[in-house]
Amino acid sequence: MTLASPAFSIDARIRGQLEKLTPEERLEQRCDMEAMDKIGAAKDGFRPDKVIAYAFGDPKLDGTTFRTKGAVFRSQGEWYRLSYKCEASADRLEVNAFKYKIGDQVPHEDWAAHYLYD
Repeated sequence: MTLASPAFSIDARIRGQLEKLTPEERLEQRCDMEAMDKIGAAKDGFRPDKVIAYAFGDPKLDGTTFRTKGAVFRSQGEWYRLSYKCEASADRLEVNAFKYKIGDQVPHEDWAAHYLYD
């Protein structure tokens, strides 16, 4: 398991877009952004360009904490399983704590069933 902290800050343009979302959507989007940032900054060679929190199961939302064991991320045209726990500020714009674990690569034959794409 990789523990990642502190969280990266978002710029004013992204903050403005996030503020237009419902609190639940904002939390999911903010946590997905954090996942891409942390995975991309790690020395594992991944370059994530998309995260989907619900591809293999429904996330759990508890106030300002978002957990998912069924997420995926795309890196260099391939999808990988992902689980993470993301704890955010009350306004859901800042991430206070983030833990994640990268799983196996998703076989191409499983993509359609989980709405994954190139």
